Amino acid sequence: MTKTQHITARHVVIKSRPDSALMPEHFEITETQLPALKPGEFLICNHILSLDAGFRQWMNAGASDNYLSEMPLGEAVQSIILGQVVDSLNEDYPTGVYVVGRTAWQDYSIADGSDLMSIIDIDNGVSPEQYLSALGPSGMTAYFGLTGIGQPTACDTIVVSAAAGGVGSLVGQMAKILGCKTIGLTSSDEKCQWLTTELGYDIAINYRSATPLLEQIQQAAPDGVDIYFDNVGGEMLDTIMQHLALNARLVLCGAISQYDADKDTGIYNLWQLVTKRARAEGFMFSDYVDQYLQASQQLAQWINDGLLKAPLNLSYGLEATAQSFCDMLEGKNTGKSLVILKTPQ
Repeated sequence: MTKTQHITARHVVIKSRPDSALMPEHFEITETQLPALKPGEFLICNHILSLDAGFRQWMNAGASDNYLSEMPLGEAVQSIILGQVVDSLNEDYPTGVYVVGRTAWQDYSIADGSDLMSIIDIDNGVSPEQYLSALGPSGMTAYFGLTGIGQPTACDTIVVSAAAGGVGSLVGQMAKILGCKTIGLTSSDEKCQWLTTELGYDIAINYRSATPLLEQIQQAAPDGVDIYFDNVGGEMLDTIMQHLALNARLVLCGAISQYDADKDTGIYNLWQLVTKRARAEGFMFSDYVDQYLQASQQLAQWINDGLLKAPLNLSYGLEATAQSFCDMLEGKNTGKSLVILKTPQ
């Protein structure tokens, strides 16, 4: 008999499909008696949940694609987690080790070592939260999107949308380290101030101000945009495409403006990719799993050298998860959004 047979796990599940904007009432907390572990499985006590905007896409009906399937109603919402193995029938994941992997919004998870699962060392001088931020999905997304697709060179001008979010707050700093002029797009004057004073962006633009975004971009980058790191999609992407530099690179990371929409906003300025000899490429951070070790070493070095800050937006308790996720989608956070269930020891 395994410990799981004595544990009732709590889960945040999708109760109903959103017709437009996702709201906390689309979720509910349920309880389930865990089954006994099967050979090769292990039980994780989840300590920290990562809130990632990209998972919003797979909450919609018919959202299955070549990467993930539509999340079923009544099942726990998929998520990247950090937790500790508390029971195991898998010799590669013994009891006591800490892991990061993709399971769900729940206080206990049963896993088998797949789904991006890896053992971490929480005693290496980096705070555990950073394994879900700068050293986790957000950091890897920022790093590989920027270096692998953006391919920055000194004196490039980069524009980052959702610049105050979990990924955008890291991209701008990395680009600055690599010698770029950095321009961040965000939703308020307060966030603009935070981007420039706290994170070192050269210029921050409030896209909701009275001055049209294109006019602000033209003023901030008179010679055009060399790299556009896109987390938003839609109209903002279309606007930036009107002011590209020759041989520009567009890093297609997310489309947060489209997740609640009935249909995607059209992109009308594709001809600019031709005349500017530009390249637009999408990616997933999991595409680079074989390079994680090298990337994590570089990111940790930048953190330890004081070059890279990893701001966090923390909430506490499983009950806070749905509201915190919806707040993040509305842009109420600065930095990476996490939910703390239990403090790692």
